[in-house]
Amino acid sequence: MKISVLPLLLVLAVLPGMGQPSPAGLDTALIERLTGAKGALDSAEGVFKVSVPRTDLGLEVAGVRMVPRLGLTSWAAFKRMGDHAMVMGDLVLREDQVSPVMSAALDAGLEVTALHNHFLGDTPRVMFMHIGGHGPVDKLATAVGGVFRAMRTTQEKPAPAAKASIDPTKTSLETKAIEGILGLKGDFKDGVLRFAVGKPARMGGEAIGNAMGVNTWAAFAGSDAQAVMDGDFAMYTGELQAVLKALRAAGIDIVAIHSHMTEEEPRILFLHYWGIGPAAQLARGLKSALDAQAAAQARH
Repeated sequence: MKISVLPLLLVLAVLPGMGQPSPAGLDTALIERLTGAKGALDSAEGVFKVSVPRTDLGLEVAGVRMVPRLGLTSWAAFKRMGDHAMVMGDLVLREDQVSPVMSAALDAGLEVTALHNHFLGDTPRVMFMHIGGHGPVDKLATAVGGVFRAMRTTQEKPAPAAKASIDPTKTSLETKAIEGILGLKGDFKDGVLRFAVGKPARMGGEAIGNAMGVNTWAAFAGSDAQAVMDGDFAMYTGELQAVLKALRAAGIDIVAIHSHMTEEEPRILFLHYWGIGPAAQLARGLKSALDAQAAAQARH
């Protein structure tokens, strides 16, 4: 008996998740379904971009009522790369959304490549987080979908920021204990315990490092029971993701990721962080990130 394949082809054509590849070589219907966002195809560049306008922010900047078309749209753009794909995106986030959304992106296998502000005097304050990744398009779209879900679940009820009543003039830290955890010698002055480790680089043929501000530093103040820790990480590009994951796993907030220079060799990225909690706990979180950075540098 001869069986016609035409009915089978018609059935496959209408099955969910079985969309046909676009001219860009991407299953755009699949990307929309997995990300939960509508997209548009740029045929000239072979890019399919899904967007989530932030209509919920009620943002004002210098008296200007901001709308998504003025730069308040989260998006992710997909492009075919041989037998896999790449994604790049920019997420518009309230300050309280940064940490949970960043953790969602890292846990899903995406890279976080920058975190910064676009405005001054904005109310509420918003931050912009850039993401990226390479791999099978379905895995990338699933990861982006998870990030968009994290945005939705955090957009209605702002999480209260951790606060502490700390006056550096009354610091009572056990400085030796923190130094022991970090394996570094600190400098205690004005109620603040600081550490700094230079990151070698060159600019214009000259060596630059710790004294020129190319360093990882940390500052502690408060008590052993309740302390504040803030600082920078200076990193080669291949170290960023390992440091991010270690800090977030320790519950330490990332407040900025950006560059401080141009034309340095190798390229240096700076990550600014902040944490409140028991001093030893903060120090252990910082030490885990320093160890992750060292391991990543050894791999590269």
